Amino acid sequence: MANELAYALITPYSLLKSRTGGIIGRVLALSGLDLVGARMYAPSDALVDEYCEILSRRDIDAEMKTGLLEYVDNNFRENNKFGITNRTLLLLFEGDEAIAAIKRSVGSLSDPQAQGDTVRGTYGDSIRTTDREWVHFEPAVFIGTSTQSVGEDLHLFARYANSDGGILEHVVQFDSSENPQTTLVMLKPDNFKPGNSRPGNIIDLFSRTGLWIVGAKMLRLSVAQAEEFYGPLLDVFRAKLRDAVADRAAQALRAAFEFPITDAAVGATADLLKDANARHEFYRIVQYMSGRNPYELTDHDDKKAPGGERCLALLYRGPNAIEKIRTCLGSTNPADAAPGTVRSVYGNDLMKNGAHASDSPENAERERRIVGLWENEQPSDLQLLINDRLSD
Repeated sequence: MANELAYALITPYSLLKSRTGGIIGRVLALSGLDLVGARMYAPSDALVDEYCEILSRRDIDAEMKTGLLEYVDNNFRENNKFGITNRTLLLLFEGDEAIAAIKRSVGSLSDPQAQGDTVRGTYGDSIRTTDREWVHFEPAVFIGTSTQSVGEDLHLFARYANSDGGILEHVVQFDSSENPQTTLVMLKPDNFKPGNSRPGNIIDLFSRTGLWIVGAKMLRLSVAQAEEFYGPLLDVFRAKLRDAVADRAAQALRAAFEFPITDAAVGATADLLKDANARHEFYRIVQYMSGRNPYELTDHDDKKAPGGERCLALLYRGPNAIEKIRTCLGSTNPADAAPGTVRSVYGNDLMKNGAHASDSPENAERERRIVGLWENEQPSDLQLLINDRLSD
């Protein structure tokens, strides 16, 4: 089987109606593909014109082509007839026969008997009168259905990735009385097993906050990034785990020696071991997030290499965004998380607890800088990925 790159472009209306999580979960579950790239776009008129030109040359049903062209022209422009934001989310998938797998999971718009077992069966509509006039047309997502169309579309998106894509904080407008914040959410590696709909399900839970997604990026955190990201936990571990170290030291020492072991000796041993224990626990998290064991790395450059695990970083924007996301996320320990929160539903333990979210404006900035979602980097990671995978 051929390993291919495929895409799904979530429409502005689907984003507006918070269907993003449902679409992502449906595609992942039905296709069995790996999600390898994500980027937000606010298409310029130039991008819309080129995309329409590409679609107009496609060998597809004439009436369906008319519907698609009218939809892009009416919905993807900044100044569109519906007055909604023109945010779109481009998702890249990879795997065996990926193009056919995406086509099956997304489904057809032309089937009048479309059921809810595909993305379009649930979130799309194609309604026409008896004389074939469009009454309502919502494709939910756009996809490429052949190697040629996928390559042509992705090269177009790659060319506009820097100018039209990235962090879209400026796209969503708020009243002068509101004080919007942008916060970071990161879906952790254990969510990204093949065929697992959990990433989409978690995004669907976060959609209940009413916040806007204004940035997206697939990550393979390096050891260096993971160490910097979770660095503040070292001091926390030293302080909070010292008593646990003392208890274990007391048990071990008193079992090993026949003479009395004083509390002072136990305390001194705990003080000697608390740093090593804290770093051990810290490295467990680093290895979980990066997929690489820090103890095995000695070369500084090697610590900067992309890791072996995937995470999805998202930016949410709106009034009180940090508090709203943290409330929806739930307590760090899933056992203590309120019912219906992300961690109560999808968390396993203190480390594998579904997702991370910034806990303050200062940490949101620090963490966004580490993962590359503070400023728009050029060239973008998605542009590099497309150009690398689809190079001639």
